[in-house]
Amino acid sequence: MAKKQPNMIIILTDDQGYGDLSCMGSTDHRTPHIDSLAREGARCTNWYSGSPVCSPSRASLLTGCYPGHAGVRAILAGHRRATGLTAEVPTIATALKELGYQTAAVGKWHLGLKEESRPNANGFDYFYGFMAGCLDYYSHIFYWSMADGRTNPTHDLWENGEEIYDNGRYMTEMISEKAVEKIREMGRQEEPFLLYVAYNAPHYPMHAPQKYLDRFPDLPWDRRIMAAMISAVDDGVGQIRDELERLGIEEDTLIFFQSDNGPSRESRNWLDGRGDPYYGGTPGSLKGNKFSLFEGGIRVPGIFCWPGSIPGGQVLDAPCAAMDIFPTLLKLAGGDPEKYAIDGTDVMPVLTEGAASPHEVIYWEMEGQTALRRGDMKLVLNGRLVEKTAPTEPVFLADLSKDPGETVNLAPSMPELAAELTREALAWREKLEAHWEERFAQNYRSLT
Repeated sequence: MAKKQPNMIIILTDDQGYGDLSCMGSTDHRTPHIDSLAREGARCTNWYSGSPVCSPSRASLLTGCYPGHAGVRAILAGHRRATGLTAEVPTIATALKELGYQTAAVGKWHLGLKEESRPNANGFDYFYGFMAGCLDYYSHIFYWSMADGRTNPTHDLWENGEEIYDNGRYMTEMISEKAVEKIREMGRQEEPFLLYVAYNAPHYPMHAPQKYLDRFPDLPWDRRIMAAMISAVDDGVGQIRDELERLGIEEDTLIFFQSDNGPSRESRNWLDGRGDPYYGGTPGSLKGNKFSLFEGGIRVPGIFCWPGSIPGGQVLDAPCAAMDIFPTLLKLAGGDPEKYAIDGTDVMPVLTEGAASPHEVIYWEMEGQTALRRGDMKLVLNGRLVEKTAPTEPVFLADLSKDPGETVNLAPSMPELAAELTREALAWREKLEAHWEERFAQNYRSLT
């Protein structure tokens, strides 16, 4: 008898650093519900996002492709004409629908607002949330584009194709409530389900109800508001797990948790006009932040929990990436990843058998930066610590097994290896650029 297709829940946070969970080393605030996922499942300490910024990271997760192969390489605009993801590159929702799955997305989209780029046009039967990059947590208005002096603010709360209003309610709690509602609805059906829960926390603006702030009275403001926003997400994870248990489907449901990229240092996090870099989020001991191809921008928490199928209590160090989610979930559902032009690989052998990483090399690119990891060796070309800064060094080489914080540049002492990896990285980038020009460049006229 064929094994039952599992339900699948993907939980994504926004601008949350590698060190911003207690299971990942944070000592100044606790995340008990997310910690329970790690304790009862597998915590991947070398898990990578597909990009150090939002839109391409999400595109990679949902399509199983490098961002340049998914059609999204930059932070997308938030106006209602903005292009982005299209059905030309199938999502995991599209693939699972063909296998009989119910599909729903709740929370942040940020993969385009044109009709063909919206969630319902890309595999999701149901969508509730917002489609731009960030919004006021209470009014649900997208203000960010006002900075150019030409763009008006835009209201951005939707249920499927209908704009809805629910002013004054905290978005993180709204996402959690709707996720639980959809689990209750879909979990009672015979067909399995895929639920994509994309929180916008802890992305700016830094908003949190007082009850969450009161949990951390002794932290400085920047860290306190960060902890409060993550704590609200953690409560939501607990509510999701409680509903699975109430329905008796916890062992039939795989949960995957990840952050989209490293922590933001943008001064707009402060909300008081100051221009100083923001340090409320932390990459732990890693170097770099959001936008950077050093580890702090792309290495993120990756947690799998599936009681009875993925052994609990595991801490795994095999390098894997968000693009691996598509083939992993598809294969579990009985589908064939070989039918799709993807870059990811099934990681269930890593999670259940302790297998080595399925990747010989993992690549990244972000504007003028290019990087790769081959085994323990990590190369970064023109690496930046944060956006709008000059590259630190043209070529940086590190042995991550000995120096995960990328503190020592080995390129001068290992010139032959540095040159070899540089050629490999640039050859990959050149091929990707050609693919982009042929397939996707015409889709983009402006990202502003």
